Amino acid sequence: MNLDQIAGIAHEPTGKPTGVVVLTHGAGGSRESPMLTRICDEWARRGWLAVRYNLPYRQRRPKGPPSGSAAKDQAGVVEAVELAHTLTKGPVIAGGHSYGGRMTSMVIADGAATVDVLTLFSYPLHPPGKPERARTEHLPRIAAPTVFTHGTADPFGTIDELRQAATLLPVPTEIVEITGARHDLGSKTLDVPALAVDAALRLRA
Repeated sequence: MNLDQIAGIAHEPTGKPTGVVVLTHGAGGSRESPMLTRICDEWARRGWLAVRYNLPYRQRRPKGPPSGSAAKDQAGVVEAVELAHTLTKGPVIAGGHSYGGRMTSMVIADGAATVDVLTLFSYPLHPPGKPERARTEHLPRIAAPTVFTHGTADPFGTIDELRQAATLLPVPTEIVEITGARHDLGSKTLDVPALAVDAALRLRA
């Protein structure tokens, strides 16, 4: 297992993994995101090898948002998914939070990599306050079942906007609605990792 090439950290299950999950971070974050850590812990508890990794722009500098790095970041997603396939004969699930999820979804839409399920957290449907700048043009080309885990108070897209966007995908989808949560998916009442993993496993079945 060579996770250094993707700046990845593994959460290993007890026993032989069912499959591999690779997840990446949002525009202002890194693989150290508490949310990514909790989600990878949950996958490992379910018997999967879960890897959280840094996108290329974050590997180059420790802080700041991406800037003109989409092509390189998508290449980093391809590398992570390809590595995941070498680590298992079982299913591969990929996704990420916000920007990281968007980059992963674009890779899958373009056919640059294949996964069994796509899991997207706080997908950024549009910039806050600018619904006319929709980031949905590639969604009809996604060929993997897709989970959207989304807060009802997310300024990057309402639940109604997300439901409409999900109809663009020609594959099974599921929306995990996190009541009251904003873009960070923080919730004092709901177990967000468990809900997201449950949904992904349902779509894989």
